[in-house]
Amino acid sequence: MIPPDERPLVALTMGDVAGVGPEVIARAWSDSPLRTLARPFVVGNRIVLERALRCVGGGARVESIDSPSLAAPSARVVPCLEGSEIDVGDVPLGRVDARAGAAARDFLTTAIDLALAGEVDALTTLPLNKESLHAAGVEHPGHTEILAERCGVREHAMMLYLAPPVGPGDVGLGVLHVTLHVALRRVFDLITPESVESKIALADAAMRPFTLGRRPRIAVAGLNPHAGEGGLFGDEEIRVIAPAVAAARAQGYDASGPIAADTLFVRAIRGEFDAVVAMYHDQGHVALKTIGFDRAVNVTIGLPIVRTSVAHGTAFDIAGSGSAETSSLIEAVRVAARIVDGQRRIGVTGSQPARPAASPYVL
Repeated sequence: MIPPDERPLVALTMGDVAGVGPEVIARAWSDSPLRTLARPFVVGNRIVLERALRCVGGGARVESIDSPSLAAPSARVVPCLEGSEIDVGDVPLGRVDARAGAAARDFLTTAIDLALAGEVDALTTLPLNKESLHAAGVEHPGHTEILAERCGVREHAMMLYLAPPVGPGDVGLGVLHVTLHVALRRVFDLITPESVESKIALADAAMRPFTLGRRPRIAVAGLNPHAGEGGLFGDEEIRVIAPAVAAARAQGYDASGPIAADTLFVRAIRGEFDAVVAMYHDQGHVALKTIGFDRAVNVTIGLPIVRTSVAHGTAFDIAGSGSAETSSLIEAVRVAARIVDGQRRIGVTGSQPARPAASPYVL
């Protein structure tokens, strides 16, 4: 357990108020791990949060705050900072609503600005709804793209992280993606030697807080079946991926590949690798969520701030039922706290990649 005086201050963004995000926060609040791991507070809407607490039968009350420094979370008190001026108190549950999309964007950008200003240690986000974002005129499809623009970074990635027990040791397994929220037909055009190499660098930076500075072992997936089978099933491995891996190794990264995806994950969960660079969304997500859906956590890499997220969506079909699971939120806060603690130990901030120095313990 992290000593109470060292617990990171974590902003929980409510996400889409028509989904399960608010009630996940409300249900999780009674679980002590949420508060022993960190000092959480909510960036969202007080009325919605009070409704969620009534929905789950929570005994805590909402306390409005206007600064993260005033957050004093306890089993009985849920600090809430209003993250948007949009009135979402009467947004119906389980439906796409432009107001919910716009407010969710505001909750996120408010929390990002607090983190950039050094007022919070990390963000943990509850789910957005892409249709609601679109209805609100938000161009970006999800959290990752909004975070990157707001933080002013170009090289970024989403890592799906599974904490131990996965393989031997206590590092866990991270999966990064060269492409993310794009149509499958566009994947081949977007995978370049430069994009693959940049994700290897991001994977190295992402896993350093977990390895406490040790150079992470990174496996790079092939794109085609059997990693192209020597060019029989596609030559992207020969033309694009292998040169990127070679260039990364020349820079000092511990990268291997391309490796056929159908065997790569078996080797990874047995402890051969600390991270996997997947070529597209489902190649990485399906494998890791099959291994540990309830424990998988999203981490945005390449930012000057720490951000983790639950791995589930808005679940409109069960919103308001009070039955949404809390394990993913608790794991997301746990991972955020572990990243902050690891960064403190090795003396870095954010998750920006750095070229390996002579010592593998120096970023």
